[in-house]
Amino acid sequence: MSRARLRSVACAAVIALGLGAFSALPASAEPRHTQKDPTAIGTGGAVSSVDPEASAAGIEVLRKGGNAVDAAVATAAALGVTEPYSAGIGGGGYFLYYDAKSGKVSTIDGRETAPAGISHDAFIDPATGDPYDFTPELVTSGVAVGVPGTLATWQRALDNWGSQNLKQVLRPATQIASRGFVVDETFREQTLDNKERFNAFDSTSQLFLPGGDAPQVGTIFKNPDLAATYRMLAKQGLDGFYEGPLAAEITQSVQAPPTSDDTTLPVPAGTLSTADLAGYEVVEQAPTTVNYRGYEVFGMAPSSSGGTTIGESLNILSEFDLSAMDEPDALHLYFEATALAYADRGKFVGDPAFVQVPTQALTDKLFGADRACAIDPQQAAVKPVAPGDVENYDGRCPADTGEPVAEQDTENISTTHLSVVDRWGNMVSYTLTIEQTGGSGMVVPGRGFLLNNELTDFSTVYDPADPNRIDPGKRPRSSMAPTIVLQDGKPVLAIGSPGGSTIITTVLQTLVNRIDLGMDISQAIAAPRASQRNTAAVTAEPEFIDAHGAALEAFGHKLTPAGDSFTPQAEIGAVEAVEIAADGTLTAAAEPSRRGGGSAMVLEPID
Repeated sequence: MSRARLRSVACAAVIALGLGAFSALPASAEPRHTQKDPTAIGTGGAVSSVDPEASAAGIEVLRKGGNAVDAAVATAAALGVTEPYSAGIGGGGYFLYYDAKSGKVSTIDGRETAPAGISHDAFIDPATGDPYDFTPELVTSGVAVGVPGTLATWQRALDNWGSQNLKQVLRPATQIASRGFVVDETFREQTLDNKERFNAFDSTSQLFLPGGDAPQVGTIFKNPDLAATYRMLAKQGLDGFYEGPLAAEITQSVQAPPTSDDTTLPVPAGTLSTADLAGYEVVEQAPTTVNYRGYEVFGMAPSSSGGTTIGESLNILSEFDLSAMDEPDALHLYFEATALAYADRGKFVGDPAFVQVPTQALTDKLFGADRACAIDPQQAAVKPVAPGDVENYDGRCPADTGEPVAEQDTENISTTHLSVVDRWGNMVSYTLTIEQTGGSGMVVPGRGFLLNNELTDFSTVYDPADPNRIDPGKRPRSSMAPTIVLQDGKPVLAIGSPGGSTIITTVLQTLVNRIDLGMDISQAIAAPRASQRNTAAVTAEPEFIDAHGAALEAFGHKLTPAGDSFTPQAEIGAVEAVEIAADGTLTAAAEPSRRGGGSAMVLEPID
């Protein structure tokens, strides 16, 4: 999109008077980016995110000569301003990078860690001996806050592969926080959805509920505290966050939450300390990789379960020719494959620093062939299905299985993803989060950002046999699944999505749509979705049920509409992707409508 068009759109934005942190747009203000285009085609570089201000920040970095890593960090920092309930420096995530020079895919695990002082019964209410109610009690607490890894991820990515420094890439986001952005319906709705939780903390209500109400659509929301925090970090770097006054303020907020006098929420305190912050380290490890119909699909290794579960599902599906089938037959196999892969995820996957995770077996093509033995092409299996035998497999039927594992889904949808490609062919797929919409609900007083509640991704009740049990210093298992696809060693696609435990199925279904079902990337993203996570019923969008429900119920699948306490909207995921064609043309593709629609931009558009 041209700068002139962005300028005209921004100036035409709805303007309304506001109070506190949000106000009317002055006539002399710099144009703000409000137009959301789900698809952009061009050259020179591309960014896809959920927000036009964030995508524009990344494009501006590319325009000034920055590479994909520089642009990815700039985009992520801007999302911390405009999507503060989904991401920010109070959280963590997973960074996947393809280097055009070496042809190598690398990863950074910036997942939050449990503090050293956490106990195995941290989520048990001492007054009752039972687990805290998950929402709104446990998710609104200090005990749910993990050591944030986002800033450490940004710095490591810039150190390893960037061409600009932290000060340079934080500049666009700092400007957005200072001048403000135009409030849309999603921002207002998410604020109102969290009103009870935000009102529990003086620092949060002052920022996001000034005057007792959420910002009105069309007003300008400014976050001068976050702008000041970014300026401080631009000067001090990692030490400014993980040591010194800000580290002390973060731990104070966790250990003695800044609750309001009239809240009725218990807000249990946590144990996160300055030593936990000072000792935090990102983890660099090899990505997962599988070959699917001639494509090399790279993902995140554990502590994320995204790479292993998508990889295993693809290996299972590779035993069937989906492209030769009617769509309902292919979707039936997609459901059956993900059920099997989720069974293995629940049985085997956790933080590999604490659990022996059989990553190689889970992504082995022979193991996928073994698991495919359990699929009846004509009939849905009774769920939950049993995990496979990772010790003894040979790709031949019948295959041994174990006992099913009972799992409670506690992952929340409020995550965000961005994909970036630069003029040199470097590629980034980056998923980051603060977990719950609004994280823990706690804004660090005077600092302008929310703290995560990522530790709720651990199993609530401690079981020493559970790979996702609570342990000090441990990373909770995640479904975040940033993915990079190569063909013949050349980059083809960067893709990912938010959506809690449905992230894995969302990315997988989009890949199946693109590779097997003949859709282009924009069609693959827009197509209605459904998610089978080894449960009795398949969670599905209403449009999916309308299109495929009757045919899939004939296989024995039970479909239930999306939307529950975690996902009030009847939608699944919010994919952001960039695809590179054989001639080098870039297609940035984002959601056309889910989560308010995404923002795809290219540096040099092709009309």
